[in-house]
Amino acid sequence: MTAASPPLKDELDIVIPTIRNLDFLEMWRPFFEPYHLIIVQDGDPTKTIQVPSGFDYELYNRNDINKILGPRASCISFKDSACRCFGYMVSKKKYIFTIDDDCFVANDPSGTQINALQQHIKNLLCPSTPLFFNTLYDPFREGADFVRGYPFSLREGVPTAISHGLWLNIPDYDAPTQLVKPRERNTRYVDTVLTIPKGTLFPMCGMNLAFDRDLIGPAMYFGLMGDGQPIGRYDDMWAGWCCKVICDHLGLGIKTGLPYIYHSKASNPFVNLRKEYKGIFWQEDIIPFFQNLVLSKECTTVQKCYIEMSKEVKEKLGKIDPYFDKLADAMVTWIEAWDELNPAKAS
Repeated sequence: MTAASPPLKDELDIVIPTIRNLDFLEMWRPFFEPYHLIIVQDGDPTKTIQVPSGFDYELYNRNDINKILGPRASCISFKDSACRCFGYMVSKKKYIFTIDDDCFVANDPSGTQINALQQHIKNLLCPSTPLFFNTLYDPFREGADFVRGYPFSLREGVPTAISHGLWLNIPDYDAPTQLVKPRERNTRYVDTVLTIPKGTLFPMCGMNLAFDRDLIGPAMYFGLMGDGQPIGRYDDMWAGWCCKVICDHLGLGIKTGLPYIYHSKASNPFVNLRKEYKGIFWQEDIIPFFQNLVLSKECTTVQKCYIEMSKEVKEKLGKIDPYFDKLADAMVTWIEAWDELNPAKAS
């Protein structure tokens, strides 16, 4: 008798941005080895990155990105983990799981290793319930259901576009919080998956994240960050705000909670503060912008939503700083590059 095939083995790519050898994959081997990896090498393209043997992978460095995208490569960030979104674009699979190279396998309270990928797949393959909150959390989990008073007309839920996982050990804090609480560690394992309600934004972290490329892929652009840009560490946040508004508009869901990974090392808070400094001020305008953004009924695809959003970014956020004009242009370039590499399937 043959062992059961891992779930979605031929329908999912694992995308990893890195500047270093990928020794961390050894710990993930039991869970990742059956899947195809897309490694996006940031920084110096002449450096050789070592990948443990036995993994099926393709690796892209900056030279490859320039060759594949030509002048449109300008929309892919350099010297920032935002470069990972190039992997989303070149993937040919329906699902993506992305993880950082300082994230290890976590243990649940019983001491069992957590297969984060398997939990993300469960989250993505079950509906979300953004239109009405279920007080027993995810009604599709074993041992739970819709509670009394939950409208039967809404119990089908909506397709899940994004599964947002969390982290034990080093929490994903901004620089001011890191500086105030340098020794704080997250040891609380909360055994819960929630659908983020419609109309509510959230801070999306890209280090333990999965999504349905067919449903939301073109909106998973991690912006212009890092080298030559006035801001960093807002790449996943930007993508999260864009995706949430588009998911709400198109009737899609986003889940957060399980799975946990073990985040092993804290980044330097002083370096982070330099990267985040402008974003900390700008987000006070960016958040209300997204909260008030209403997409027109002509926006029936993710691409149409994203292009309309880019125009709003230019018009409303361009007043804050010229960076947002540049970002709005890059959003359009990203969609052009996405469509070129992913021609629409004939219906």
